[in-house]
Amino acid sequence: MPIIIKTENEIEKMRVAGKLASQVLEIIGTHIVPGVTTDELNNICHDYIVNTQGAIPAPLNYRGFPKSICTSINQTVCHGIPSDKKLKSGDIINVDITVIKDGYHGDTSKMFCVGEVSPHAKRLVKITQEAMYLGIKQVKQGTTLGDIGHAIQKHAETNRYSVVREFCGHGIGKSFHEDPHVLHYGKAGDGEALEAGMIITVEPMLNQGKRYVKVLADGWTAVTKDRSLSAQWEHTVLVTEHGYEILTLRHEEMSLA
Repeated sequence: MPIIIKTENEIEKMRVAGKLASQVLEIIGTHIVPGVTTDELNNICHDYIVNTQGAIPAPLNYRGFPKSICTSINQTVCHGIPSDKKLKSGDIINVDITVIKDGYHGDTSKMFCVGEVSPHAKRLVKITQEAMYLGIKQVKQGTTLGDIGHAIQKHAETNRYSVVREFCGHGIGKSFHEDPHVLHYGKAGDGEALEAGMIITVEPMLNQGKRYVKVLADGWTAVTKDRSLSAQWEHTVLVTEHGYEILTLRHEEMSLA
């Protein structure tokens, strides 16, 4: 599939979808406490997306996925399925939100710390967020996808973490997943050159241990093979002529991006 350069009208619709996705992460945070189940978090998000935002939760029934959000806890790398499992103090959890509004997707995720979390878990969460921002800051017309991956990989490995390679960022628009693939590792200067009007996700997954993952029998849940902790952050990003625009930016991040 060729890379789709978005029109101004499409970009504006993506801004709306991105803002809605960011708002879901803003409202769910107060509910992420010890004792809550990930099913309860799923139901809160589903209700907010459908009944308050008038939007559609993109994961629900996407290729058979059974829930409206992804909840990935501790050693779960991505695509965790909400269940009756209760969160406990010390957990770290990624909540991944994708909404569809007027036919266009907004895709974002955030790490949350549940109760009292260990310093080593907090550090993984922090370094992963920093790696995402470093990748995003490479984005401008004329740089390459390899520049993004290189910046992320360098920061991760400098801090003694590994980068998951089985999953990557992607183009996004009317479709949930479009070209190009946005790898979170690589060599500066390699890969497709970015053009203004491209919209991609940058969503690195870093592991405390080795990079290897396996997918469980449910066909979705990816976990670290060595059971080490994993963290992920994600934003939807527009390539502009002079840089980038984060379409899923939350209020709390205004000073970081």
